[in-house]
Order: sequence, then C-alpha cells, then structure tokens
Amino acid sequence: MKTTGNTIFLAGGTSGLGLGLAQRFLDLGNKVIISGRRKELLDQLAAEHPGLETIALDVADPDSITDTVERVIATHPDVNVVITMAGIMHPENLRDANHLSVSEATITTNLLGTIRVISAFLPHLLNKPDAAVLTVSSGLAFVPLVITPTYNATKAAIHSYTQSLRLQLADTSVQVIELIPPAVQTALMGQENDERALPLDTYLTDTIDILQNQPDVTEVVIDRVKFLRNAEPEGRYAETLAALNSH
Repeated sequence: MKTTGNTIFLAGGTSGLGLGLAQRFLDLGNKVIISGRRKELLDQLAAEHPGLETIALDVADPDSITDTVERVIATHPDVNVVITMAGIMHPENLRDANHLSVSEATITTNLLGTIRVISAFLPHLLNKPDAAVLTVSSGLAFVPLVITPTYNATKAAIHSYTQSLRLQLADTSVQVIELIPPAVQTALMGQENDERALPLDTYLTDTIDILQNQPDVTEVVIDRVKFLRNAEPEGRYAETLAALNSH
C-alpha cells in the first residue's frame, strides 16, 4: 500500500485508533474522510483537525451504510482506500441470558458493519489503481479474553473473512491488509490509563512504519501483539491463554 497521495475513507474514526490513524494519514499527505454517528462530534473533530473531512455513518444500520457510501463516492470519486475501524467491546457473562443483547450488538457493529462497508465500496475500488482495504481484527482473534467472548469471536471472524477477501481479490488491483492491534490505551474497555496496554502513539508509529516500509504487507503485526498472534503456530497456545486471563 502506498502511504501518501490516497483518498481514504475511515469508518469509525472519531476516537482512539481510528482518529489516530486518520491524523497520521492526513499528516502524510492523504485526503482523509472519517465517519461516526454523532454529527456534533464530527463537526468538532473537523474544526480541531484542519483538512480532516467528516460524514455521518451508523455502521449498525444497513441503509445508513448504503447512503453514506454513495455520498462518499459521489463527492470523492477518487477514494481508493477504505479502513473498517468501527467496533465495540463489552464484557459478557454467558450464564446470564441478558448477554445476548450485547452479543447481537457486537456482531452487528464489528462483523456485519465491516462486511457491509466493504461490500458497498468494493465495486468502486475494483476500478481504482492503488486501491486497498484495511480491516481491523485484534490479538484477541487468536487468543480470547474470557470476559469478552463475542468481541473475540467477531475479531476471529474478521481475520478469516479478510483472508478470503484477499484470495478472492488476488487477481485485482485491490490490496487487502489486516491490522492486528494489541491492547492499546484507548477508551475501548476503559483502557486509557491501563499500564498493561500499549500507548496509542507507540502503536500508531509502529503501524505506519510497517505500512511505509513493507508496502506488500498482508498483516500489520507489531512486536507487542506477536505474543498473541503467534501463540498457536509456536505451540504455546495453552500457556498464552492462561497468562492472558490470569488477571
């Protein structure tokens, strides 16, 4: 993937990793459009980050996705990179039937939102040179955190879906890249000040460095997440699962 001169649409870019990546790509000379549900927040972010463009999108609503993608393509016909960043993460007690509402919302946002956004953009991207789709899974796709079972499952599904997408598009101009973050200091699960989580700036710097220096990369795996990503192939899955869930 080239890291400058793109027009990038980023679904779910109003905070955390999404907003951080949007700013980094903007600084590299890309046009960046972020989306989110709250127009007031989008307007605030556009004022705080000169050059950043915004558009309202609810990834849990199929009609909102269809409408927003049509508007993005109409106003930015040069859009050639799509990043599916939107996601939610909540704890669940699987013994409590009420967890189903959390499970269903997580699947709708994390998995179906990703699939629907990519599906809506794909016919356009197939006609673009230097096109790329970036999905976002997690280290927890490979070793689950016991308190967030559906989140883990959606990220594992995104990993699998991304592999299939990459293979199906192998004869096209669309590059498919999976970002696999570790725990990062963001608002997700209240990790802003968690000393066990990686500082946001460190994750962003390492990720951009990989994208710049490995333009043909398929998975962006920074050093901190290799403990989870490589647990099974390195034959230490059981120990890693126990260590991850020991707190």
